[in-house]
Amino acid sequence: MTWIIVAAGLVVAGLVVLLVAGTRVARAARTLNREIAQVHALFNVKSDARG
Repeated sequence: MTWIIVAAGLVVAGLVVLLVAGTRVARAARTLNREIAQVHALFNVKSDARG
């Protein structure tokens, strides 16, 4: 019975780690997407200025 409780605790701890890592990846992806959009907008402004 003790092993079942320990195994369940390890599963929960593993899921928490995956949740934290997934949250960090999603936040980094949003930040990267925002930065790419800014650079893309700058390139569009420069190409419009040249004619």
